[in-house]
Amino acid sequence: MATSEVKLLGAWPSPFVLRARIALNIKSVDYEFLQETFQPKSQLLLQSNPVYKKIPVLIHQDKPICESLIIVQYVDDVWSSNGPSILPLDPYDRAIARFWATYVDDKLFPAMKSIAGAKGEEERKRLIKEVEEGLALLEDAFKKITTKGNNNYSFFGGDQIGYLDIAFGSLLGWLRVTEITNGVKLFDQVKTPGLVNSAESFSSHGAVKDVMPETHKLLEFAKTLMPKLAHTN
Repeated sequence: MATSEVKLLGAWPSPFVLRARIALNIKSVDYEFLQETFQPKSQLLLQSNPVYKKIPVLIHQDKPICESLIIVQYVDDVWSSNGPSILPLDPYDRAIARFWATYVDDKLFPAMKSIAGAKGEEERKRLIKEVEEGLALLEDAFKKITTKGNNNYSFFGGDQIGYLDIAFGSLLGWLRVTEITNGVKLFDQVKTPGLVNSAESFSSHGAVKDVMPETHKLLEFAKTLMPKLAHTN
């Protein structure tokens, strides 16, 4: 597939853009990565996603596809013959993966993001506990999913990266930033051994390692975000 036919509009620190990049890499799709600056938002972004006006946007043959998890599913469908399937083939397994991916976006990530803008120590501790409880739920889900049929896998998706791995794994960099900036350990070998092991496998995977933002760069970027979060929350 020529790069001119596939473009991805995004920004390197975004975990949601990372999802699209990983999916494209898994399927060995060549694409052109267009960095969005937001100062102001580009005309291409406003035209491609007039409803939400946010990244990522996949542009395939001049047609835009928006929202990260929808993009991942689209890539899996369009390039179905390229490499392993991203979404589970079994309808029940697919539904479970979608359920937990929605949980990551609706519950886990918002709580994690809100920690930086917490007003007071009490609220900060409450949000940290909320994230810890969310990770415990995901750890339980990981154990149930990966031991199905008495098999023990490195990923939610089995022995290959799947849909839920991408949904959760894209947040790993920001999870580490949250740990460092708050002096906490949100997941480790004692509390969440399954997630820790899958995170290591995920981060070192060929489709991930070259596009996963480095933690120190995210930390520097976070310093510019935190005052804004504190002001808006």
